[in-house]
Amino acid sequence: MIIGRARAGLGLFASRPIKRGQRIIEYTGEIISGAAADRKGGRYLFEVSRNTVIDGTARKNLARYLNHSCRPNCYAEIDGQRVFIFAKRNIPIGEELAYHYGREYFNDFIRPNGCRCQACHGK
Repeated sequence: MIIGRARAGLGLFASRPIKRGQRIIEYTGEIISGAAADRKGGRYLFEVSRNTVIDGTARKNLARYLNHSCRPNCYAEIDGQRVFIFAKRNIPIGEELAYHYGREYFNDFIRPNGCRCQACHGK
């Protein structure tokens, strides 16, 4: 995968073809409590459960570069305290990888400033 410029800032792009259903990457970081996540705030916090959050702010967590999309080509799957990103469909080389961040995140962070995803703005 390649980090590059995207409509919403930096994004993650396919460096090889990816097949539908293929596991692409794991969202990694320190496991923190929901209360610690609330105190910390920020945009790289992935809620695994009500009391468990992955703090993905470290740059070595390449999955942090996947942007939101209203019509995503990827989806997140939670397995215990781990989060994996899978291809929702076949993805060609060079396409930006994106998943829907969820209703709460969308309403809190994206909607107030307007969505900048490819689906909302065309290619």
